Amino acid sequence: MGHFEQRPRGTGVTRRIYLSLREQIESGIYKAGAKLPSSRSLAEELGVSRTTVTAAFDQLISEGYIQVRQGSKATVASTGGPSRVSRPQLEPKAIPKLSDYARRVMALPSHTSAGLAPLKHDFRYGDIASADFPKLLWRRALNAAFLTYRERLAYEHPAGNPRLRQALEGYLWRARGIRCEAVRIIIVSGSQQALDLCARVLVNPGDSVVVENPCYAMARNVMLAIGAKPVELACDNDGMDTTRLPDPARIALAYVTPSHQFPLGGVLSVGRRQTLIEWANLGNAYVIEDDYDGEYRYDVSPIPPLYLSGQDKVVYVGTVSKTLSPTLRLGYMVVPGPLVEPLILCKQIADRHSSGFEQDALATMMETGAYERHVRRMRRRNAERRTAFLTAMREAFGSEIEIVGTSAGLHVVVWFNSLRSDEEELFAEAARKNDVGIYPVSRLFAAKGDPRAGFIFGYASMAVEPINKGVAKLFEVFQSKRFHA
Repeated sequence: MGHFEQRPRGTGVTRRIYLSLREQIESGIYKAGAKLPSSRSLAEELGVSRTTVTAAFDQLISEGYIQVRQGSKATVASTGGPSRVSRPQLEPKAIPKLSDYARRVMALPSHTSAGLAPLKHDFRYGDIASADFPKLLWRRALNAAFLTYRERLAYEHPAGNPRLRQALEGYLWRARGIRCEAVRIIIVSGSQQALDLCARVLVNPGDSVVVENPCYAMARNVMLAIGAKPVELACDNDGMDTTRLPDPARIALAYVTPSHQFPLGGVLSVGRRQTLIEWANLGNAYVIEDDYDGEYRYDVSPIPPLYLSGQDKVVYVGTVSKTLSPTLRLGYMVVPGPLVEPLILCKQIADRHSSGFEQDALATMMETGAYERHVRRMRRRNAERRTAFLTAMREAFGSEIEIVGTSAGLHVVVWFNSLRSDEEELFAEAARKNDVGIYPVSRLFAAKGDPRAGFIFGYASMAVEPINKGVAKLFEVFQSKRFHA
């Protein structure tokens, strides 16, 4: 029995004996039908109590590794447990049989930068400054949610917390001019889930869907994962080119970001809004309006949501990811009446409901006015960051660049006039080596017409000084020209 490592007595001895015996069975040292030492002799050899060894045997018996007959020594079960010896023979058949959905998802580009080493000057869009999160207010609201008396802890309604839905009814009227009943509001785990639920409810594999070009990558991925065929419509300063809309009779839905086109920043013009709604009414298509950063307007008045023009055809999607934090995973939908029940039922299947305590906390902040005060504070701070970024970039690069989408949101797109599109990844890699994160815009195009290199710059995660230093370091990389293809 020299295979056992002698260890001191104490807590965990039973588990060490169990693991050692299991290892010897799985490796084939003890083959099927082989007898194991008696519990008495094994206890004497290891210097432990017989009860300790018996407990290890009992665990092996419960897992099917060994069997014991009255009056006989324990023997290795004929099945041999999950024997490692036999595994190589099974490898050719071990390829998982994946669904079509899983195969489509695995084929999609993720373009994620999550998990990469942190950078000192990271202009990644979607990140929010940690210092901006209202920690004290949120802690108070969350504590109140925890301490609220509940007769029992139970699953909640998949549509969301009634208080939060009621609070959102008032907030959307004040902030975006949307009049809706709370019964049409569904709380989701971020706007990404809203897009996924809409795709599952409205799109079948093989259906065509209209998307913008360029487009929010995760929106396009949702449609591709469901098996849809994207019809990409080019975007300019007036948003999606609705003159190119296809026959609505063969389209399941359209996805747009009309108040601040992602990523170029254009605003869907009044004429194009009217054309889009008329187009949806002619067919049987719904429109998803992703109002992902509608709280942030700087040089222009708030843009009325598309929802106001076609409530029966538009699914309005909002989120707190840009106002509070993307880590909260809280968003909401305002949906046409016929879609309320199917979306709620699909939400229930997806995750039963979004986190109840966080919904309670957000409802408290909205009811007390704390949320809207926080939004106004964030609008001022991000206006300062935006001004600092634009000033630093223009002073450093001058005529070398063109910046678009500056009137709203938390990002801009910067075109580099002297860099080619095929140099985007090289420039981004060179910048990362110098502790600066920039992100190529070509990743968001199905087909890119502009031959220049372009990058999305988010500025909401840094204070003014790091923004200025990051731009200065980027200009040094640009001047070095080491990244040219």
